[in-house]
Amino acid sequence: MTERINGGAFKQMVLFGAACITAQKQVINDLNVFPVPDGDTGTNMSLTIQTAAAELRKSEPASVGEAAKITASALLRGARGNSGVILSLLFRGMSKSCKNMNEMDGAQLAAAMTDGVTTAYSAVMKPAEGTVLTVSRLAAARAVEAAGENNNAEYVLAEAIKAGYVTLEETIEMNPVLKKAGVVDAGGKGYLIVLEGMLRALQGEAVPEVEDTPEQEKADFGMISDEEITFTYDTVFIVRKTSELSLEPLRAYLSSIGDCLVIGEDDDAFKVHVHTDTPGDAITESQKYGTLELAKIENMRTQHEEVAAGRKAQSADDLDAVEEELESGETVAAPEKRYGFLAVCAGDGLAATFHDLGVDRIVSGGQTMNPSTEAILQEINRTPSEVVFVLPNNKNITMAAQQCVGLTEKEVVVVPTATVPQGITAMMHVDLDEQDPQVMAQTMIEAASQVTTAQITYAARDSDFDGFAINEGDYLALVDGKLFGTDREIGVLLTKLANLAAEKDGEFITVFTGEGVSDEETAATEELFTSACPGAEVTMLPGGQPVYYYIISIE
Repeated sequence: MTERINGGAFKQMVLFGAACITAQKQVINDLNVFPVPDGDTGTNMSLTIQTAAAELRKSEPASVGEAAKITASALLRGARGNSGVILSLLFRGMSKSCKNMNEMDGAQLAAAMTDGVTTAYSAVMKPAEGTVLTVSRLAAARAVEAAGENNNAEYVLAEAIKAGYVTLEETIEMNPVLKKAGVVDAGGKGYLIVLEGMLRALQGEAVPEVEDTPEQEKADFGMISDEEITFTYDTVFIVRKTSELSLEPLRAYLSSIGDCLVIGEDDDAFKVHVHTDTPGDAITESQKYGTLELAKIENMRTQHEEVAAGRKAQSADDLDAVEEELESGETVAAPEKRYGFLAVCAGDGLAATFHDLGVDRIVSGGQTMNPSTEAILQEINRTPSEVVFVLPNNKNITMAAQQCVGLTEKEVVVVPTATVPQGITAMMHVDLDEQDPQVMAQTMIEAASQVTTAQITYAARDSDFDGFAINEGDYLALVDGKLFGTDREIGVLLTKLANLAAEKDGEFITVFTGEGVSDEETAATEELFTSACPGAEVTMLPGGQPVYYYIISIE
């Protein structure tokens, strides 16, 4: 058995853990509670730890302390979603514990895991049982016991994993939502997969090469049901420190204006995740401690669709590719005008619609085909304007777009549209005479917020969710991200959505038909909405989007 872990061994352990979770990310995604054909906890965790793997591959850490520091710093920058943030915090605590160590034995490993748990718990204001926090806490507790039995790093890690899996099975009973769905916690499962990979590396196995195959086209939704949302905006941002001030006053302030607070920090920066009704206040207060680097703000009430991660090719893959591209001297389009526009969408019809509205460049993607920062940055640089407005049209792409800020000589303004209809409406409210890009962005955001977005997709598995008994293969209707109805006949759901449009006194109804929707089905849908809303202007357009049979904009 391997008794001690040095810098090289820790590097291999993280690389192995990253390979394992990348190989099994879909298994983790499938544990997500919402029954549509997608989920992203596995993707988020995979992309998060891949950032650390990328940094470690470029280095030869001389000590376990150095290897842990490289890992923790990269994880903070690459963290995706709550699951990614918690994973980064667990490693951040480990890094602090072994800061000046050349090697680490079993007892020191147990102490590092315990410090990781402490760091994660201290950053979460209201930790819930039955999550990755519970799994990591009890795994670390067993590690401490095991170190007393045998001060051997390999033995301690193996025993911690065993205890973790026992706890993982118990998460079904700890969390009512998991119990109802009959699944274990996805984040806890992902963490144990990482630890298993680390153990295999410690046991001398060679790190496997994993081909990260493209994600299948499928729907992408959040796991939070509407009644669980107390505050509206999911807010995440990174601040580079300019002082040594304690973050405790900030933590207290943020917890007073929101919930689900998580703060991760290293020596140079801190990252905040909080649910709040006043994201601007949260960011403004945080700027007292440093300089804002990037941020995303997502309206959870209008959309439960989830991000990567990993996503599915979303942004925080690795900025090395972006850096390499910038250093290669790729030509940046000379500005021929003040404002330019870039939109992300999937489907030729949707792309054509955006072009008709004045969008200069299209990035192909959306849902699980989230484009990387590199892909977005390339198109920003190809946009012939001084200022480039980016419409991500999906909450899981916003962070990728935000990372482009500061990576190009062009001024980048991200308009955080969560759906294609929001993006289209935002473009319809562009005022090219407006001199202040931030004022114009706010106008576009306000216009987009007035749109009701309805979508029809299908269920990937049986589920009992939000009061709906759902069977695999059912059609699902969603309105602003919330499950609206389910049926075996798509026409039943279209009728309900047409009636909803009438109830909302919709004046402008645009229906984008997806891949495979026939001309006959299109005509029948048009007749349905025209009859239900005789005073409305009903427009049918071929969107060509995958996964969603219909995307409907109601204004």
